[in-house]
Amino acid sequence: MSQNHYQVLGVSATAPAAEIKGAYKRLAVRFHPDKHGGSTQFEEQFKAVNAAYHVLGDATRRAGYDYQLRQAARRADEARRQQQYAPQAQQVYGVPMPPPAPLRTRRPAGAAERHYQRMPRQRAKFTRRDYLLTAGLFLLLLLFMLSVKVTMDHVTAVSNYEDGVRAYARREWSAAHSFLTEALHFKPRYSEALRRRGELEQLMYRDFRAARADYSAALADSKSVPETAGLLFRLGQCQASLGRPDSAELSLTRAVTLDSTLSAAWLARGELRLFELRRFPEAVHDFSTGLRQRLTARQPLSLKYLTYRGLAYYKQQNFGAARTDYRQVLENSPRNGQVNFLLGRLAQQEGNRPAACEFFRRAGKLGYVYAAEAYRKSCP
Repeated sequence: MSQNHYQVLGVSATAPAAEIKGAYKRLAVRFHPDKHGGSTQFEEQFKAVNAAYHVLGDATRRAGYDYQLRQAARRADEARRQQQYAPQAQQVYGVPMPPPAPLRTRRPAGAAERHYQRMPRQRAKFTRRDYLLTAGLFLLLLLFMLSVKVTMDHVTAVSNYEDGVRAYARREWSAAHSFLTEALHFKPRYSEALRRRGELEQLMYRDFRAARADYSAALADSKSVPETAGLLFRLGQCQASLGRPDSAELSLTRAVTLDSTLSAAWLARGELRLFELRRFPEAVHDFSTGLRQRLTARQPLSLKYLTYRGLAYYKQQNFGAARTDYRQVLENSPRNGQVNFLLGRLAQQEGNRPAACEFFRRAGKLGYVYAAEAYRKSCP
C-alpha cells in the first residue's frame, strides 16, 4: 500500500464513520485547488484526501482495507522475526544485517500463577434486552398455540356441520341437532350452522325462542343479501309465532326490501297483516305481489295465496273479488273443504241462503269441521 488512508485523513484506525466524514470535509476545504490558485501540490493532496475518503467512507470498502492493513502488518512482523534469526553473514540487497536484538523473556511465574485457583461463580444478570427477547418468544409461542387452536376448532366445527347436514337430509332431526350444536360449540359464530339449527328448532321442535336466538346470531355474520333476506324471513316467522306482530312485520319488511323475489316473505307478511294486524288492503297487496313473484319465477301456483287474498277481499266487503279467488282455488282443488265453507259464508253475507247451505253441506262432506256447525245454524 502506497499511502495509509487513515494517516491521510489524520484519524485513527478505530475512528467512527462520523469522525472520518468530518475529517474529510475539513481537509477537502483546506486543500481544494481553487483556494490555492490551482497549485499542483495542493491538487495532489486533495486527490489523496478524496481517495482516502472513497475507501474509508464506505463500510464494505473500509472493512476490506482494514483486512489488507492487518495482512500487511502480519507480513511485516513475520519478516522481522525471520531477520532476527537469520545468520550473521546474511545480507539483504548486499547490505550486512545488524546483529539480532537480545531475546527478551518475562519474569518467572509466581506461585499464584503456577497453582489452580477456583474462580468465584458469578450470578447471571438479566438485561432489558434479555427480558424483551424472553417476552417476544413467549408472545410468539402464545400466538402459535392460539392459531393452532383456532385452526383445529374450525376443522372440527366444519366436520360436525357436514355430519349435521347429512343427518338433516336423512331426516334424523335429533342427530342433526346434536351435530350442529357441537359445531357451534367449537365455532359459536358459524352462520350456516346457526341457520340450520334454527330451522330445526322452528320447523321440527316448534321452539321459536331458540330459533329466534339462532337466526339473530346468524344475521350478525351474514355474507350475502339473499342469505340476509332469508334469515329475516325466518326471524319474522318466529316473532309472529311468539305473539310479537310488530317486530315480525318489521323483520318481514326488511326481508322483502332486500329481496323482493322472496315470495314466501310476502305471504308471511300478508298473513300477519290479515290475521293479526287486520290491515286488509295491505294484506291484499302482499298476497298479490307474492303471487306475481311466483309466476315470474315460473313456480307452481300456490292456492294458499289465493285463499288468503280472497279472505282479505271478503273482510273488505269486496265479495266479487273474493268469489273470483275462491273459484280459482276450487278449479285447481275441487275437494277443498275450507274454500267451500268460505264460499258458503260469502253467499250467506249476500243473502243467498240456498247457495250458502249447499256450500256448507259440501264442506262438511269433505271433512271441514266448522261446516257442520254452520249448516246446523243456518240451514234447519
